[in-house]
Amino acid sequence: MNIANKLTLLRLVLVPFFVVFGLIGGNIYGYIALGIFVFASFTDYLDGYLARKYNLVSDFGKFMDPLADKLLVMSALALLVHRGDTSVWIFYVVVIRELVVTGIRLIASSNGRVIQAAMTGKIKTVIQMIIIILALIPYINDNFLMVTTDVGTVLDILMYIMLAVTIISGTEYVVKNADVIKP
Repeated sequence: MNIANKLTLLRLVLVPFFVVFGLIGGNIYGYIALGIFVFASFTDYLDGYLARKYNLVSDFGKFMDPLADKLLVMSALALLVHRGDTSVWIFYVVVIRELVVTGIRLIASSNGRVIQAAMTGKIKTVIQMIIIILALIPYINDNFLMVTTDVGTVLDILMYIMLAVTIISGTEYVVKNADVIKP
């Protein structure tokens, strides 16, 4: 197993620790959860960089890397819903998008085809991770991100941007890979 794949597995292992510290709450545990999330997000960048630079791209990585990202992001969004920092319907839309994309990947895989993540999917993941990091920072979250505007809080606006990018990338993924799901 190459270093890029080990980083992907590390990200998967970090998810439960992130959730536990996030659920405990309080400033110190909130910052620990934030640190875990930031580190796990960085491993996403690093494993992709190493895989491309050293030609370590593998079918395992093509499948597991996006899955690890999905678990990390969905866990964080579930935590934000639990804390009351975002709406449950936003969480559900993201989960549905991720399940559809994963379903298409599984169907393609069963037919011997591995679908790599598209650029819009990568951009979506980066945007999701940045917005989640901002939402997890207790100091910012208690102040700037909760300032109310005419269309909601700053955090609400960021979540709507994240949601729009998530829907756009999911739609592109389905359209580009429609042949996989045709009967």
